[in-house]
Amino acid sequence: MLKPWIEAQARLVEVAAGRAFADLVLRGGVWVNVHTRETIAGIDIAVADGRIAYVGPDAASSIGPNTQVIEAAGRFMVPGLIDAHMHVESGMLTPAGFAGAVIPHGTTTIFHDPHEIANVLGLEGVRLMRDESLLQPISMFTQMPSCAPSAPGLETTGSPISEGEVAQAMGWDGIIGLGEMMNFPGVAAGDPQMLGEIAATRASGKTVGGHYASPDLGRPFHAYVAGGAADDHETTNEEQGIARVRQGMGCMMRLGSAWYDVETQITAITEKGLDPRFFILCTDDSHSGTLVHDGHMNRVVRHAIDCGCDPLIAIQMATINAASHFGVERELGSITPGRRADVILTSDLRALPIEAVIAQGQLVAENGQLLVDCPRIEWPESARNSVHLGKQLAGPDFAVRASGDSARVRVIGVVENQAPTRALEAELPIRDGVIEGQGEVCQIALVERHRGTGGVVNGFVSGFGYQGRVAVASTVAHDSHHMIVVGTDRDTMAAAANHLGQVGGGVTVFRDGAELATVALPIAGLMSDLPATEVAEAAQAIVQAMLDCGCSLNNAYMQHSLLALVVIPELRISDLGIVDVRSFELVDLIV
Repeated sequence: MLKPWIEAQARLVEVAAGRAFADLVLRGGVWVNVHTRETIAGIDIAVADGRIAYVGPDAASSIGPNTQVIEAAGRFMVPGLIDAHMHVESGMLTPAGFAGAVIPHGTTTIFHDPHEIANVLGLEGVRLMRDESLLQPISMFTQMPSCAPSAPGLETTGSPISEGEVAQAMGWDGIIGLGEMMNFPGVAAGDPQMLGEIAATRASGKTVGGHYASPDLGRPFHAYVAGGAADDHETTNEEQGIARVRQGMGCMMRLGSAWYDVETQITAITEKGLDPRFFILCTDDSHSGTLVHDGHMNRVVRHAIDCGCDPLIAIQMATINAASHFGVERELGSITPGRRADVILTSDLRALPIEAVIAQGQLVAENGQLLVDCPRIEWPESARNSVHLGKQLAGPDFAVRASGDSARVRVIGVVENQAPTRALEAELPIRDGVIEGQGEVCQIALVERHRGTGGVVNGFVSGFGYQGRVAVASTVAHDSHHMIVVGTDRDTMAAAANHLGQVGGGVTVFRDGAELATVALPIAGLMSDLPATEVAEAAQAIVQAMLDCGCSLNNAYMQHSLLALVVIPELRISDLGIVDVRSFELVDLIV
């Protein structure tokens, strides 16, 4: 069992000196040292109280009758992998379910920002996520969400987070810092609340997560950096990544289920030869299907290597770089004395098969099989009753009325494998006083679901390619998490929305008025407490149903879930209307 270092110190000294027996010894492996970026053969690791006591050529004197011995047998001993930025809720799983899914893939530390549930349940939701995170057999650090709503004045969240609540949470166990500061225009403009949240975090000695989703590298960017954000994961190309690192920020390069931003940035290291210390790998985010079938941080490291990165540098970017960034390099991120005993055994540094996983001194997975329990909390009824539509929706609720024969409208353009959208326009026909979608352009609606107002905001979107009478609805709608409905037929859109109201939230696909697939997410309309394999199976049915309806986009559901994300350009939808994120203002649907 992991003990605080101060409590374990004396025993660590005794084990390292050979005067006491270890709890666990890994014998005869190749040490991947991320401090010196080298591999050293013929090394043993002795573990006591969940921490590394000794790393050297012979731990025989530390082996007693009750010491567990694992034969590394010449395999590489790699530090446990760290995800430096992600949102557990995006996996459709609670912290326990998420931990159970990623442990076999070698992830032993997660820094997560629960701003999804914060937008639904406020500070209480954050506390619940923190509580379950602290129970897990791996290290799960919680960042206090900074922006709920993420863009005040442009959306209405279920439960706003105040500056005082942020300051309060900084005193909680398990809170590592401030979640991504998405209101980058507010910081750059000197907004007192945003600066106050950052100041409270810095005053507590903790890290401020960043989010500068703008291509403008002029004065607004410099003002944002001066405001105190320590990192950014919204970079999508080499120029943006280098700009962050030059200003002392951590550049978090993400490979999630839908965002592929590593290949376009890692050239700063592989081609320009820049120092990789401030480059960090993360997922932001992976849904349950990716976790079960493809992997987690091991997938990201492999991808970085496939993009030409030296394997040892890729491992550094998923271990010590992340730990150092959050100021916990004395706890995590390397196989060295005093650190938590988080170790992966693998026979190949490039392919990175995860053959055994030790977390906090315990063998937690072997050959893809989880060997430990991931404890759950009892989620209260308030978390399970969060979808309030206020009325039974009908086709006319999704009608955009106008006069004349046609109308020029703003259209949200989906970009495959990218979080940003395009601000498009289209000339659409008007029939019986209602603007109709045409060709690639179909309807999108945001249905208010927190306060039961019955409000529906309508717009248009392109890029999904749906054919026939189709609707896809989701209560996962970053960041305010109302309900997004995309469809080609208004009655079908109403049917899909009402179905989610009945099951308490989730994702559903309807065609010709009938349900094709549903993932029920009864906790805050965001998460399931079923095992990851079951959630992944249901999520795969959603992917297949969307494909059957004509949508061939990679991970189209992830694109769908971000259509209300009013802090990433260019065009979005919120409960208040259509938002042009380039100027951070509400704009008319009809041009």
